[in-house]
Amino acid sequence: MNKKIGRQTYKFEKRICISDTRSIAGPVESQGPLNSYFHETFEDDLLGQDSFEKAEHQMCLRNILSLLETNQLNETDIDIYIGGDLLNQIITTNLTARDLKIPYWGLYNACSTFVEAIQAAAVLLDGDFINRAVISTASHFSTAERQYRFPLELGTQSPPSAQRTVTGSGAMILEKSCLEGPFVTHMTIGKVMDFGQSDPNDMGSAMAIAACDTIMTHLEDLDVSAEDYDLIVTGDLGEVGYNITKDFLKKKGVNIENKYKDCGMLVYDIINQDVMCGGSGAGCSSTVFTSYFYNKLKNKELNKILLVATGALLSPISTGQKENIPCIAHAVTIENSK
Repeated sequence: MNKKIGRQTYKFEKRICISDTRSIAGPVESQGPLNSYFHETFEDDLLGQDSFEKAEHQMCLRNILSLLETNQLNETDIDIYIGGDLLNQIITTNLTARDLKIPYWGLYNACSTFVEAIQAAAVLLDGDFINRAVISTASHFSTAERQYRFPLELGTQSPPSAQRTVTGSGAMILEKSCLEGPFVTHMTIGKVMDFGQSDPNDMGSAMAIAACDTIMTHLEDLDVSAEDYDLIVTGDLGEVGYNITKDFLKKKGVNIENKYKDCGMLVYDIINQDVMCGGSGAGCSSTVFTSYFYNKLKNKELNKILLVATGALLSPISTGQKENIPCIAHAVTIENSK
């Protein structure tokens, strides 16, 4: 069977099921509109640790262990753990893998890592290499700020185009043994794009062109339209990137306005919370999908979505050298029927 369709899209042959998910969210996120969907929230940014980095590690680990416990699974029941985060050398996920002692792939594609991890797990499952995988991504506002921008102690004012890194983590179990969905049925692998944007406080503008390219490619490869989906969901473009994506696609003849949501806009109340134009971070799409969207899919309120996670592939080094921000977007189709 030729699983490749068009230039960048692939169809999975097996019934790759998202059998369960779990989400954990921080103090600001728990004050937002999705509070009732999160499986766990916490009020202490430090989670009882002596640094924000240690707190991020504990948040990620605790979420996965709770997911396994809920499903009565041991670490030995999992064939591979796949995940990533935003910190140097993806240290949060590396330390989590150390504690779990599950065979491990660490990934980095910035805020698009969550969908990249889904794609990697789905490929292994579809190829009969494994039977069950756990994936996760995580981010923390306070760790991301001091790595990518400025320490919080400086009290630096963020411009309106900036986004708040989500303090949260999402984890899921993917396997082949389920009879009911939701199922991962297709994936579209993104390309690295450069829109000429170099401002780390305006990542939505930079990432929008990658989202547009992947969405258009996915629809063209499969010869479908936006009307074939209940929703098209981007990972963390925020209000600025959301509007650019919507308007650009409309000019290209792809109208997704009535079927388009962005996780970075859903996770916060961007009018009443001080979050600039919305959320971002490796934990943004994972926290929102594993809580809000998974719930909607399981309850059949949604039956087919295209999840497009976007990533700004910058670093403090590239920013300091005045490089543009290269970006990427990966997509997966998730639906209740197979």
